[in-house]
Amino acid sequence: MMQEQDAETALDLAVRRLERATALLDSRLDALVSNARAGGAFDQDRAKLAEELDAARGRERELKAAGEEATRALDRAIAEIRSVMGDDAAARF
Repeated sequence: MMQEQDAETALDLAVRRLERATALLDSRLDALVSNARAGGAFDQDRAKLAEELDAARGRERELKAAGEEATRALDRAIAEIRSVMGDDAAARF
């Protein structure tokens, strides 16, 4: 019986220590989140991501335009080759 009481006491102590540790962790986490919000960290991250997204979209538009120009240049080159080779050669392609 004494061992059971000792085991329960040890378990109760462990539970209380865990509860205190969890409460302390929650408190510190709340403080960190509050500080981040007060300092604008979330807004800064959002603004930075928006800026990077705009830059990526700009690069995408540039690459798309370059691809379209390359396609037009290839089409012109193919047309010139076909005209030099004559109508018979153009029909094979």
